[in-house]
Amino acid sequence: MRVAVFTETFLPKTDGIVRVVCLLLDHLKLRGIEAIVVAPRIGDIKEYNGFPVLTVPSVTFPLYPELKFGPPTPYTYRDLLAFKPDIAHFIHPVAVGIPGMIMAKVMGIPTLASFHIDIARMADHFGVGFLRGFTDFATRTVFNWADYSLAPSRLIENEMRAIGIHNVGLWKRGVDAQRFHPRFYSAEMRRRLSGGCPEAPLLLYVGRLSAEKQVGQLRAVLDAIPEARLAIVGDGPERAALEEHFAGRSVHFAGYLQGEALSQAYASADIFTFPSALETFGLVVVEAMAAGLPVVSSRVGGIPDVVQEGVNGFTFEVNDTDGLIASVKRILETPGRLEAMRQQARAFAETQSWEAMMDEVIGHYERLIEQAHAHHHRETA
Repeated sequence: MRVAVFTETFLPKTDGIVRVVCLLLDHLKLRGIEAIVVAPRIGDIKEYNGFPVLTVPSVTFPLYPELKFGPPTPYTYRDLLAFKPDIAHFIHPVAVGIPGMIMAKVMGIPTLASFHIDIARMADHFGVGFLRGFTDFATRTVFNWADYSLAPSRLIENEMRAIGIHNVGLWKRGVDAQRFHPRFYSAEMRRRLSGGCPEAPLLLYVGRLSAEKQVGQLRAVLDAIPEARLAIVGDGPERAALEEHFAGRSVHFAGYLQGEALSQAYASADIFTFPSALETFGLVVVEAMAAGLPVVSSRVGGIPDVVQEGVNGFTFEVNDTDGLIASVKRILETPGRLEAMRQQARAFAETQSWEAMMDEVIGHYERLIEQAHAHHHRETA
């Protein structure tokens, strides 16, 4: 099998979508499946794990400086023809994916589109909700043009169906429970993240520092629980504003962490706090649970699929800072609850294997290819 993967973002950028794409490619390699990647040109990357990466000329998106976008070119089509893919997978098709889907249709290969960006909710969040009718129309049109679509959570699956998208399945997110594990606890990392106060309760946020993540709401938790410390792992356009916002509070900005350092950061904290207003899934939440952290998160994306109230975490409505504070207090102030929830978080994460979930995607590839072949035989019979 030969798979062409079209993505709107790729390395060297680091975010949840890039991680999912890389995990997918790693699994295709494991299963002996050939692949080629089409992505915006950000750095000089030419290959990933032995797979060619076709980069297309891109420009900076004004409202999101880290995001590059641009359409494939005739050279892209030439290289795709040479690769001879059996199927094309589009990671939320927009600037790269929509022209790529046209190419796939011309080539006569089946197409699968997976949902990763809730553009309609982003429009609401950034005060341009009047565009929601257009964004729903565009999303419905593009995803219905694909032969099959995948949602990352039941919430998003229901929303996709509600706006008229047909043939939708579920591609749940998993976690590498060996990479993210309580054994990576590091006393030195805890001292670093807690500002030299390792005995204090340590809250953790991991993710982009952008407006929709609403990291600033965590200041209310520190005001309500002054003995607590907060570590923020990640970077983004809101970092300078957040550093000013948290001035005088016990907050450590760690920047981007990768590899073992990231594993240590997760395992060395006490509670994962996540007040985001917009998520399609929330991959970092399951990573935190794998490291043994109970989660206190807004009720967005796939969070309701993974957080069992009072068992491995608590959820609250978006912008309900009182609910956020109360949930953190319930974990810290109830004797034995933190340790019990740590164990439950880890136990749940151990059931969320990436391998099984990626095999389901390959199963969709195989089914769509078989259907395309059967359709071709009927037409030529």
